[in-house]
Amino acid sequence: MPSLPLLFSFRRCPYAIRARLAIAMSGVAVELHEVDLKAKPERMLLLSPKGTVPVLELPDGTVLDESLDVMLWALQHNNPFNMLPKFSEEARALIERNDTEFKQALDRYKYPERYPEFSMQHYRSQCEIFLTMLNTRLCNHPYFFGDGVGLADLALMPFVRQFATVDQHWFGASEYAHLRAWLDAWVASDLFVCVMKKSLS
Repeated sequence: MPSLPLLFSFRRCPYAIRARLAIAMSGVAVELHEVDLKAKPERMLLLSPKGTVPVLELPDGTVLDESLDVMLWALQHNNPFNMLPKFSEEARALIERNDTEFKQALDRYKYPERYPEFSMQHYRSQCEIFLTMLNTRLCNHPYFFGDGVGLADLALMPFVRQFATVDQHWFGASEYAHLRAWLDAWVASDLFVCVMKKSLS
């Protein structure tokens, strides 16, 4: 068994990014293994046959292969911004909506050629239903659930960033000023820069 928890990750995967953000914020040490998604490690597949990242193997043999579970595990060890008490059912529902409704529309917006039933603009408009709600949440507070950073901010940021990069010019000129400011602050943060460094493993 590893002496440190072993994290299988992929640098650009939004689910893996959210897990690394929580781990970095908690300060918990892990051994990071960067995965080639075209040649997934046999060990990772034995631990989690579904073959998606992140996968966290704990020293006692416990395996966590859902990003939210990895985030909660890290913050249960050390929670410097007191995020867990603020992780309400409303916050959990927001993350669930991101991971289902928004993620589905986002995939189609990113790859409209794979979904020719509708145009890229149609899929973007589907994404905007969720983005409008997020932007409204940020009108009076810097984070989704008030003045302090919460688990939902960490969990959603990689997906909003992914949306923004599809058409940066459009997003930069969009009406989502509060959401852009929130995203820009995250992308410029030392935390995000740290977790996005390329691994040598």
